[in-house]
Amino acid sequence: MRLLKLAALGSLCLLLGACQGLFKPGLDEPLTARHTAFEHLKPGCQGEQCPLFNLDTLNFDDEPALNAAIDQQLLELARSPDGAVPASLEVYEKRFLDGAQPGWSSYLQAKIREQHDGLVIIELSSYRFTGGEYGQPGRAFINYDRRLHKVLALSDILLPGQEEAFWKTARLAHQAWVLQNKLDEQDPNFSKNWPFQTTPHFALTFGALTLKYDIDRIAPHSVGHPELKIPYPRLNGIVKPYYFPGRGAQ
Repeated sequence: MRLLKLAALGSLCLLLGACQGLFKPGLDEPLTARHTAFEHLKPGCQGEQCPLFNLDTLNFDDEPALNAAIDQQLLELARSPDGAVPASLEVYEKRFLDGAQPGWSSYLQAKIREQHDGLVIIELSSYRFTGGEYGQPGRAFINYDRRLHKVLALSDILLPGQEEAFWKTARLAHQAWVLQNKLDEQDPNFSKNWPFQTTPHFALTFGALTLKYDIDRIAPHSVGHPELKIPYPRLNGIVKPYYFPGRGAQ
């Protein structure tokens, strides 16, 4: 009898397009990722200086658009110095290791930064060392809306005509970041030498909207990848109310 009731409920759900949580997680339940991690050395090489390729990534059941976005963003981080994007991660690994010199390394990683309100925030990072004093680090975010099965661009979360207001608010967050870290005290010319810039890397993190910057973008290399935080109350009238924490999963 119990099986018959479940079958009847399932049929009703299909007819009504409802009961999402019966067969897969509802928007208020975090998705579970399958983790893939490995490290490969250059074929035939032995010793501590062997070139290596390291991949640490995620895959989500029932979210093919998110999986494709993760792969594509990792490929963007793996683009060659001439700007070409590899056709696949396998192609990139083979090309990198085939041409690698002793001591070279390449790391690509995707990890869940947060899940809330039907959003999955993925942070991606890369590091490629091909000699010299420093390697080449990279960072990116994916903001994935599970309701829309879509990666969100900045234009998707802003109210119409509010992009200029958004970056003005971000500029204020930058000023607060400089003061909080006493960067002008350490270097009187800091604000002149490292002025505010826009960035393509944003994340709808729960406590505040986060902007992340590439290295050497708004601060010296030693600072790493700066993050600016914009409290959501400052984004009233700028960001769509749906994307304020506590509202998206309703």
